[in-house]
Amino acid sequence: MLVALVTAGVLAAVPSGGLPDVKAIGAVAEVRDGGHVWRGSSGVAELGTSRPVPVAGRFRAGSITKTFVATVVLQLVGEGRMRLDDPVERWLPGVVPNGENITVRQLLNHTSGLYDYKNTLAMPPNAEFYTYQFRTWTAAEQIQRALAHPPVFDKPGSQFNYSNTNYLLLGEIIEKVTGQTYGEQVERRLIRPLGLHGTTMPGTSTYIRGAHLHGYVPKDGGLVDFTEMNPSLFGAGGELISTTRDLNRFFAALLGGRLLPALLLAEMKTPGTEGGTYGLGLSWHDTSCKVRVYGNDGDALAYQAYSYATEDTRRQVTVAVTPDFRTNPDASVDAFVDRAICR
Repeated sequence: MLVALVTAGVLAAVPSGGLPDVKAIGAVAEVRDGGHVWRGSSGVAELGTSRPVPVAGRFRAGSITKTFVATVVLQLVGEGRMRLDDPVERWLPGVVPNGENITVRQLLNHTSGLYDYKNTLAMPPNAEFYTYQFRTWTAAEQIQRALAHPPVFDKPGSQFNYSNTNYLLLGEIIEKVTGQTYGEQVERRLIRPLGLHGTTMPGTSTYIRGAHLHGYVPKDGGLVDFTEMNPSLFGAGGELISTTRDLNRFFAALLGGRLLPALLLAEMKTPGTEGGTYGLGLSWHDTSCKVRVYGNDGDALAYQAYSYATEDTRRQVTVAVTPDFRTNPDASVDAFVDRAICR
């Protein structure tokens, strides 16, 4: 039985040997083992209150958005509407320097070499960062900021370099292919068919509807509420809002072969570089018991989310944390995932 320890805002899985003491404002998790489901939460939903974190609460899922966007791209490939080896230039002529030599596949697996627009943005505690909270960004604006910098390496496909710019471009390509925004396509192809009732692609809406965790960022030696914010800052690389239930449901459908043909799911699990652990919008790692888990994690500034499943989808674990920035929750969450999969 998975054990959760809650003390003063600490979420910790408790494997033998214990865990580092990692602080968080709040956390929520769902673990699935066959037909058995465990849900739990710890900490508070909002600072200054005693309100517990709702076990069905919504949160910003960050880069887990990329797996949804990648799935849409691969569905379009499966329908013959585009190809993985199409050059970017075919769909976005004149937008990307050397676009004739950068493929859709290389955008998906982060081997394009394109500079990450995130590196052009101010981050806390820089005062400029706080002006972003309600600002609307366009993908074109962010892409231009990135392309003002040279590529991080010269030969596309030769190296792995994680870049959010890749997924901004994929969002634009989806719109070129389908005539609808990437958000509309994610809603139509994934959210509605799978019954992900707690999941939205909010676009420029600043709110998280329904029960949710409040998220915070550092400011002036303390924390400021950053729950309401314009998610166009993240765009196709990170705007998703979801729940632990919905993310487990999505990855069960994806890895279970319900969303993609077997050949394209295999492509998704193929690393972009030899020995890598990131394929086409999907990442993986091996647990301490040598069981490989597939999924993704996401950093949405005020929220951190993690969702992984075994290849047969029998065991799944999704965790979301609102960090307080005194320590990094990754080690604690990794141990939680390991315990859930290996127990």
